[in-house]
Amino acid sequence: MVNTATVKSFIFDNLKKVSAETVGWLAILFIHCATIPPLLGLLFGVSDKLPSFDVVLFMWTGLVLLFAKALLIRDMLSVVTISLGFIVQAGLLGFLVFR
Repeated sequence: MVNTATVKSFIFDNLKKVSAETVGWLAILFIHCATIPPLLGLLFGVSDKLPSFDVVLFMWTGLVLLFAKALLIRDMLSVVTISLGFIVQAGLLGFLVFR
Protein backbone atom coordinates (compact mmCIF):
# COMPACT_ATOMS: atom_id res chain seq x y z
CA MET A 1 0.00 0.00 0.00
CA VAL A 2 1.25 3.48 -0.93
CA ASN A 3 1.14 6.13 1.74
CA THR A 4 0.58 9.84 1.12
CA ALA A 5 4.09 10.84 2.19
CA THR A 6 5.58 8.71 -0.58
CA VAL A 7 3.21 10.20 -3.16
CA LYS A 8 3.96 13.76 -1.99
CA SER A 9 7.71 13.24 -2.14
CA PHE A 10 7.43 11.67 -5.62
CA ILE A 11 5.39 14.62 -6.93
CA PHE A 12 7.61 17.32 -5.41
CA ASP A 13 10.81 15.60 -6.57
CA ASN A 14 9.54 15.33 -10.13
CA LEU A 15 8.07 18.86 -10.23
CA LYS A 16 11.56 20.26 -9.78
CA LYS A 17 12.58 18.67 -13.09
CA VAL A 18 9.92 20.55 -15.06
CA SER A 19 11.64 23.34 -16.91
CA ALA A 20 10.45 26.86 -17.55
CA GLU A 21 10.41 26.08 -21.28
CA THR A 22 7.99 23.21 -20.71
CA VAL A 23 5.64 25.44 -18.74
CA GLY A 24 5.86 28.15 -21.43
CA TRP A 25 5.17 25.61 -24.18
CA LEU A 26 2.13 24.33 -22.31
CA ALA A 27 0.89 27.90 -21.79
CA ILE A 28 1.09 28.56 -25.53
CA LEU A 29 -0.72 25.32 -26.26
CA PHE A 30 -3.55 26.09 -23.83
CA ILE A 31 -3.93 29.66 -25.11
CA HIS A 32 -4.33 28.36 -28.66
CA CYS A 33 -6.76 25.65 -27.53
CA ALA A 34 -9.01 28.18 -25.79
CA THR A 35 -10.63 29.31 -29.04
CA ILE A 36 -10.73 25.96 -30.83
CA PRO A 37 -13.91 24.52 -29.17
CA PRO A 38 -16.12 27.49 -30.13
CA LEU A 39 -14.71 27.49 -33.66
CA LEU A 40 -15.31 23.75 -34.04
CA GLY A 41 -18.83 24.18 -32.65
CA LEU A 42 -19.53 26.80 -35.29
CA LEU A 43 -17.95 24.71 -38.02
CA PHE A 44 -20.01 21.60 -37.24
CA GLY A 45 -23.23 23.49 -36.55
CA VAL A 46 -23.42 22.52 -32.87
CA SER A 47 -23.40 26.13 -31.71
CA ASP A 48 -24.05 29.52 -33.23
CA LYS A 49 -22.24 31.54 -30.57
CA LEU A 50 -18.99 33.21 -31.50
CA PRO A 51 -16.32 33.70 -28.84
CA SER A 52 -16.36 37.30 -27.65
CA PHE A 53 -14.21 39.59 -29.75
CA ASP A 54 -12.26 41.10 -26.86
CA VAL A 55 -11.20 37.69 -25.54
CA VAL A 56 -9.98 36.62 -28.98
CA LEU A 57 -8.24 39.95 -29.52
CA PHE A 58 -6.37 39.77 -26.20
CA MET A 59 -5.42 36.12 -26.76
CA TRP A 60 -4.07 36.77 -30.25
CA THR A 61 -2.22 39.87 -29.05
CA GLY A 62 -0.64 37.84 -26.27
CA LEU A 63 0.33 35.12 -28.73
CA VAL A 64 1.85 37.65 -31.12
CA LEU A 65 3.87 39.11 -28.26
CA LEU A 66 5.01 35.63 -27.16
CA PHE A 67 5.93 34.93 -30.79
CA ALA A 68 8.01 38.14 -30.95
CA LYS A 69 9.71 37.22 -27.68
CA ALA A 70 10.49 33.74 -28.98
CA LEU A 71 11.98 35.23 -32.14
CA LEU A 72 14.11 37.66 -30.14
CA ILE A 73 15.53 34.97 -27.85
CA ARG A 74 15.64 32.41 -30.71
CA ASP A 75 13.49 29.85 -28.92
CA MET A 76 12.67 27.64 -31.88
CA LEU A 77 10.29 25.34 -30.00
CA SER A 78 8.04 28.28 -29.13
CA VAL A 79 8.35 29.73 -32.63
CA VAL A 80 7.27 26.44 -34.20
CA THR A 81 4.49 25.86 -31.64
CA ILE A 82 3.01 29.34 -32.03
CA SER A 83 3.34 29.19 -35.82
CA LEU A 84 1.49 25.87 -35.99
CA GLY A 85 -1.19 27.27 -33.70
CA PHE A 86 -1.62 30.29 -35.96
CA ILE A 87 -1.92 27.99 -38.99
CA VAL A 88 -4.58 25.83 -37.29
CA GLN A 89 -6.52 28.89 -36.11
CA ALA A 90 -6.38 30.50 -39.55
CA GLY A 91 -7.45 27.23 -41.16
CA LEU A 92 -10.47 26.92 -38.87
CA LEU A 93 -11.44 30.53 -39.53
CA GLY A 94 -11.02 29.93 -43.27
CA PHE A 95 -13.32 26.90 -43.10
CA LEU A 96 -15.94 29.02 -41.34
CA VAL A 97 -15.75 31.87 -43.83
CA PHE A 98 -15.47 29.86 -47.06
CA ARG A 99 -17.70 26.87 -46.42
